[in-house]
Amino acid sequence: MNIGIFSDTYFPQLNGVATSIQTLSRELRKKGHNVYIFTPYDPRQPQEPDENIFRLPSMPFLFVKNYRACFVCPPHILYKIHGLHLDIIHTQTEFSMGFFGKVVSKALGIPMIHTYHTKYEDYVHYIMKGHLLSAEGAREFSRIFCNTATAVIAPTKKTADLLDSYGVVKPISIIPTGIDTSHFKKSNYAREDVLALRRSLGLAEDTPVILSIGRIAKEKSIDVVIGALPKLLKKCPDTKMVIVGEGMEIENLQHYADSLGVGDHLLFTGGKSWEEIGLYYQLGDVFCSASLSETQGLTFAEAMAAGIPVVARRDECIENIMTHNETGLLFEEPEELPELLYRVLTDAALRQRITDAAVNAMDALSVEAFANHVEQLYLRTLAEYEQAPRWLPKISGAKRTARRIRQLPATLIHHGSHAEEKK
Repeated sequence: MNIGIFSDTYFPQLNGVATSIQTLSRELRKKGHNVYIFTPYDPRQPQEPDENIFRLPSMPFLFVKNYRACFVCPPHILYKIHGLHLDIIHTQTEFSMGFFGKVVSKALGIPMIHTYHTKYEDYVHYIMKGHLLSAEGAREFSRIFCNTATAVIAPTKKTADLLDSYGVVKPISIIPTGIDTSHFKKSNYAREDVLALRRSLGLAEDTPVILSIGRIAKEKSIDVVIGALPKLLKKCPDTKMVIVGEGMEIENLQHYADSLGVGDHLLFTGGKSWEEIGLYYQLGDVFCSASLSETQGLTFAEAMAAGIPVVARRDECIENIMTHNETGLLFEEPEELPELLYRVLTDAALRQRITDAAVNAMDALSVEAFANHVEQLYLRTLAEYEQAPRWLPKISGAKRTARRIRQLPATLIHHGSHAEEKK
């Protein structure tokens, strides 16, 4: 198959969507499929090493730092899309590239699969502090977009149930994103390298470390973990919290920690690349998250694969991989957190039991299973597409844009042939 993936976010941006796309595209290519990724240009990636990744002109997204929005599709990209003979479109976000993927799907007469990664009602505070878009508006937006797809992928039952409550009527398949567990295994990293990284961050070999990895944003509830530090430090005074990632909440979190008198126990490392992140997981004696905004929680699974015990807030999205007191420790109220962290930091037998069980549990989230399930959905969708109703939402200009795309290739092929002659 020739597969076109359209996403508003991809590396060098660091988030679960980018990781999911990279994992899926790599595994599908191993199976013999051609995968092409279309995403906004990012100035931090001036040259694209992968010829099957196409960067479209973009501008900074005003409301979220380091995110960009595509504002135009140049003719040579349209020409390229026409020549790829795509069989299926797979959109991963609902904004500029998601809509472009939908228009291409309509123009080429091929089905569109959409993966719903993000619970947007938890993110409306980024847009004029919620005054421009309400939570209800975010739910309606998600419903409309998903109902324009041929089929929808939800990474967890929690997400599928959420979409059902929104009124999404298109077929929803629950397909968890696979984890490349081999990238995170403790055995990959020499103890000397871990100790060198600790020293570079000012951490002693025996310093207890609470680890947080991911986007540093309000909805991630990192402040709940910081709020547990005053009580914890009374029993474990040398504990440090290492926060790996980038985001808009760093300054606010530092101010909050200072107000609690624990500011010196926080360490922000900034965002780290995929190649580096496996080593950074090895810094932690415990991985902790209080987020309730996840649709799957890939960082939980990555920590488990890395052999780091996980303490997490009880949430439906991690029920398939984490059982309390077996593969992790779960809490419901913030008041429970200091004692849980103390237990896992001081009880070596508990840490070993939890991490052993967690590593074994990761087999259910293999990258091979992930790619197989998505591939089967593609094949089923293609087989059923001729009988399925096809329609385009009433979005201003969308039909006109689709018509222009259909008309462009004949002209562009003519100009493209001249371009080839000049090479």
